[in-house]
Amino acid sequence: MRFSRPFCFALLPLLASCQVFTDKPTAPVIEQTRMQGELSLNAGQLLFRPCQEQRQFLLKDDSADGLSSDANSLFSDGHNSLYVDMRGQLQANAQAGIDGQFVPSQVYRVQAEGQGCKDINFARTLLRASGHAPDWSIAVSNQGLILNRVGKEPQALPYLEEQLPEGRLNLSSEANGQRLELWVAKQRCVDSMNGAVQHMSAELRLDGEVLRGCAYLGGARND
Repeated sequence: MRFSRPFCFALLPLLASCQVFTDKPTAPVIEQTRMQGELSLNAGQLLFRPCQEQRQFLLKDDSADGLSSDANSLFSDGHNSLYVDMRGQLQANAQAGIDGQFVPSQVYRVQAEGQGCKDINFARTLLRASGHAPDWSIAVSNQGLILNRVGKEPQALPYLEEQLPEGRLNLSSEANGQRLELWVAKQRCVDSMNGAVQHMSAELRLDGEVLRGCAYLGGARND
């Protein structure tokens, strides 16, 4: 059977319309927000107040081994409030006296000690790692890294960074006649001295010595 040219052109809008309706719907993007603030416990509920704010959110965490579990463990040690750095979704909640609820999807850090919201260097920090026996810490920014060790003066060093699969990082420096390597991996890590929970484990190799600890991403960098 043979169609005339005008009839073929008449079919084109219909075919185009069919194409539009057969496309698969795009999944909605759920907005995630990284926030820092104070956790408190009130009548069995965890309440979150962001830094420098008066708003208060109910923490909604249903995972058995998530933030709620870590926070309750620290509260059981006698602490009245905790500092938390986390990413998640803000949602509405009809409960009186609160401004909504926060559902965490990533917890960077929860701790009972430290500067918390008063840490003026947090926004400029890319990465921070620390450990004990002996005590050491490394703070990384765009200007370089600072190595602190017990009984020694802080050292400011240049570094090279290598990004590895599964969110792992390797930072290396060769300066002042010493070789430094810092390896970090996404793995829940608990500070052996104060019980703080961080979202990365760390291993510092310094002139053949291996030191282990925990790490977290600072405010200048998101995963």
